[in-house]
Amino acid sequence: MPIDSPTPADPAPTTVTDAVAYLRGAGYTDDVELEGTSVQCARTNMSYALDNVIVDHTFRFEGDSDPGDEAIVLGLRYPDTDVKATLVSAFGPGADPATAEFFSRLRLS
Repeated sequence: MPIDSPTPADPAPTTVTDAVAYLRGAGYTDDVELEGTSVQCARTNMSYALDNVIVDHTFRFEGDSDPGDEAIVLGLRYPDTDVKATLVSAFGPGADPATAEFFSRLRLS
């Protein structure tokens, strides 16, 4: 599934830092990292399968001079828990194949 940025109800932050700050203010207080075919929550040290992750917010950024310098900030929710988290990752041509696979498997809300 393609991931568009931002989702219609979201503001249009101009930096990754602004996007993360917006999500923090909206209750996405945990940080997660990609770990193979799942995401790892830093606070809880729990791993979540992609089947349990829903993307509520997406923000994409491209470098001014290098289209390969792309990043994405996601607001993720786990419906079986109270965890709402942010994920910041490389995106586009500069991303590794595992990251591309991860994004192709996410569910958008």
